[in-house]
Order: sequence, then structure tokens, then C-alpha cells
Amino acid sequence: MKIDLIRERLLAHRPETIAENGYDRAAVAVVLRESSAGAEFVAIRRSEREGDPWSGHMALPGGREHPSDDDLVMTVARETHEEVGIDLRAHAQLLGRLDDVPAFAGGRPIRLVITPFVFAINTPVEFALNRREVERAFWVPLGFLTRPEARGRIRFNLAGNELEHDAYVYQGHTIWGLTYRILSRFLDVL
Repeated sequence: MKIDLIRERLLAHRPETIAENGYDRAAVAVVLRESSAGAEFVAIRRSEREGDPWSGHMALPGGREHPSDDDLVMTVARETHEEVGIDLRAHAQLLGRLDDVPAFAGGRPIRLVITPFVFAINTPVEFALNRREVERAFWVPLGFLTRPEARGRIRFNLAGNELEHDAYVYQGHTIWGLTYRILSRFLDVL
């Protein structure tokens, strides 16, 4: 899958938005680069931190909106730079946005709406990880997620209940929950 095709599909997409409802807002970035195998995106493994409902999970760079942010694009640019050292304003083009996603933690909805944005890197970049927030970052071929071997399940115990969810598995990393939902919707758009 090439970035030019992704750009075309995103231009035709009309994202579903969740109206301002008093919930906190956050934004994440699907940061793409072109490779010989097609588009790749940045995946991160969040650092283990007490009080973080997504501690240790696979994710996309991003975070909560600050009062000083002009808009959610500024939020995602700031957070991506803080977490992985990629300056989206200087080294990327905004291709579009995806559907807003309500957040869940501990199996329950929380008062947070996340807006995913898609960017294409226009120059080589190096990761500079904020280890307090990000344990690891790496590139994942977007097309890999469409292959049968990428499909998996995750099982875990929540408050005494055994739960199972769909997931993507890439080189031993399990992408599930919010990030799985965002990437699945992205693939549907494409």
C-alpha cells in the first residue's frame, strides 16, 4: 500500500466525529513512511507506569490535549515530538483524520475522546524516545495487518472475569484495544 493511495482514500473519507460533550480530548498519530514494501507506521510500546491505564500497551504516539494547544493537530504534533522525537510540523504532511474513538480503561468507558490523524513523513527521521513514556518504537508495515498471520487474540483477567479480544500480532508484539480499533478503522477506510 503506497502513501499516494492512502492520501487519495483519506481525501474521500468523511470522519465520524463525537461532538463536544465535556469529555477530555486526545489525539494520536498514524505516522507513515514509504518503504520498498509500501507504507509503514510507527508503533510504540508504552513504558510501565503506575496510574497509567495503558501502561505497557502497544500504541500510537499521542496524548491528551493541553489548554495551551490551539487544536488537536497541535496536540498530536506536540505529543509525538515529546514521545518519539519526530517533529511532524517540520518533517511530515497531514494526510487526514480518522473517526473519533471513545476511550475505555479497565473495560469501562472513560470521559475521553481520541482523534487519530494520519501523517506522511517527507524526510528520514530518527527516534529519540522519552523513556518515561515510551519503552520502544519501531516501524510496522501497514500491509502486514491485512495478512491472516497478523490476526490474533489476547486473553486477560479483568476483575475476576476472563476476557478475550481481537488483536494484531507483529514480531511478538500484541496490538489490541484502542490501537487495534483505530488501525482496523483505518484499514476499512483504505
